[in-house]
Order: sequence, then structure tokens, then C-alpha cells
Amino acid sequence: MDTILIITILIVIFALAFDFINGFHDTANAIATSVSTRALPPRTAVMLAAIMNFLGAISFVGVAKAIASDIVDPFSLNQTPDDTTGSVVILAALISAITWNLLTWYFGIPSSSSHTLIGSIAGAAIAAAGFDILNYKGFIGILEALIFSPFIAFGVGFLFMSIFKLLFKNLNLYRTNKGFRTMQIFTAALQAFTHGTNDAQKAMGIITMALIAAGIQSDNDVQDWVRIACALAMGLGTSIGGYKIIKTVGTKIMKIRPVNGAAADLASATVIFGATLIHLPVSTTHVISSSIMGVGSAQRVKGVKWGVARKIVLTWIITMPISAVIASCVYFILDLFF
Repeated sequence: MDTILIITILIVIFALAFDFINGFHDTANAIATSVSTRALPPRTAVMLAAIMNFLGAISFVGVAKAIASDIVDPFSLNQTPDDTTGSVVILAALISAITWNLLTWYFGIPSSSSHTLIGSIAGAAIAAAGFDILNYKGFIGILEALIFSPFIAFGVGFLFMSIFKLLFKNLNLYRTNKGFRTMQIFTAALQAFTHGTNDAQKAMGIITMALIAAGIQSDNDVQDWVRIACALAMGLGTSIGGYKIIKTVGTKIMKIRPVNGAAADLASATVIFGATLIHLPVSTTHVISSSIMGVGSAQRVKGVKWGVARKIVLTWIITMPISAVIASCVYFILDLFF
């Protein structure tokens, strides 16, 4: 069997593994608030998220196309038909991203799968061909989306919570909580759906990029089997659950009541889906955590545990450069064999 084909098969396997891990790593964020307020039992919340993630994943492909071509031009990676450089770059990026995701999941840290994947692609590509290989216009656009989306989510969360406080200030607290718990079933489902529309697209983009680098396809269209396989992988990963991260996001940033959870869910779903519509990958982890912080600030600034928030932000900052370094090291090792 030809070497490029072997590497491409490995890339598909690792990409689906990344999506599976992403399912239980990042989707935990999507259901954290509904579990922490007891709007949904953990098992029910996980299964609901798995179904909605699958539906979201098969519904859109714009983000996948951006991942496939906006960070690195896949057509420029291979210099000859037999050159394996492009395929090795993509495989190295996936191994790096999976490694970082598993490490942060093990320690219950809500890091960004988006940051680690994009940092890994850039790091492996630079190791292979230098900084000129980056598609700077597309790469900077993606970085801007990753940087600004948490601030937007914070503001939207603050706004939604402020509106809820104004609308429901004279209602009985018990009845209000009961109503918002019911509402959270729908907001959790919406948030899981939007998570699928954005996060599952990233593995689709990686596989499409690999198919282009291997010469199997000549454009960045996402094939149907890629969409279905990635959607299934994320849905199955979600069904496993990510209870360590649920605990961090759902309980350690602030004490969440049903009204807070509903506001945070709506805010993050709005920002994530907005990014999907304009074909930009964002970190669902960043968006959801920032929405919770925004909601908490509107409720009571001192109610937010800013020490925990600082640790999460630190992880956000270090994820991309660390992933780039890991990916470059993995590339040099793989290059010895391929």
C-alpha cells in the first residue's frame, strides 16, 4: 500500500478519535450549567447533548472549509505527487491536539480543543516549511475570532442576565427557579446543537485537508461520509460524558442558579451559532466559560470566583503555543519514518 494512502488512513482514524475526545471534553461545557442546577440528571443531559451534537454536526460545513484552507493552504504542502510532507503535517497536528486534550481532560481543566488544533496545525506546518507556509489572512481571521469571541460572550451573558433580572424581579423566587429549570432543558439542547455546528466541523476540515494533500480530492468541499463519520464520533464521545469538566465549569466559576444557567446557555449558544453562520471556528470552551462569568458579573461581581477564572484564562493563553511546540516535535519524529 502506498505511503501517502497509509498516512491518510491514519489521519482519518486520528481525526475521528479527536472528534470523539472532543465530544466528552468540550461538550461537558455545553451541559455543565443544566447539570449543576439539577435541571437535568447528568446521564440524561449527556444523552441529550449527544443527540443534539450529532444533529448540529451534520447541518453545516462552513467552518470545516475554513479549517481546511484558511490556516495552511493544503495545495502548497506537497511539492511532488509522492511527497508526504502535507500528510505528515496533518498527522502530527492531530497527535499533538489529542495529547493536549487528554492531558487537560485528565486534570479537569476546560481548555480549548479549537486552540490546540489550530496551534498544532500551525506548529507542524511551520516545522515542515517555515513561517511562509501559513495563510496569514485566514489564520489571522481565525485568531481574531478566537480572541474576541470570549469578550463578546462575556458581554452577551451580562446583557441577558441584566434583562432577566429586570423582567423577573417581582416574581416569586421558587416559581421563577422552577420555570428556568424547565427552560434549561431547551437551552442545554440548543447549546449542544450549536456546539455540534462549530466544533465537529474542525475534524471534518482536517480530514478534507488530508484528502487534498493526498491528491484524493481537488477542492475543499466536505464529502458526505466525512460529515456523517465526524458527527457520529462526536455524538459517541459526548455519550461518554466529561464529568470532571462539568464540575469545574458548572460549580467552580460561580454558584449557578437556574436563571443564571439559562442566561449563560442562551448567551453562549447565540455567540457560537453566530460564528458558525459566518464560517469562523471559535472555542466553545472560551465562549461558555465567558458567558458564565458575564452572567455572574451581572448578578454580583464578587460572586464570581475570579481565581478559578484566572486559571482557566491562563490555560487558554498557553494552549496554542504549547500545542504548536508539541506538534513541531511530533512532526520531526514522524518525518524520520515517513
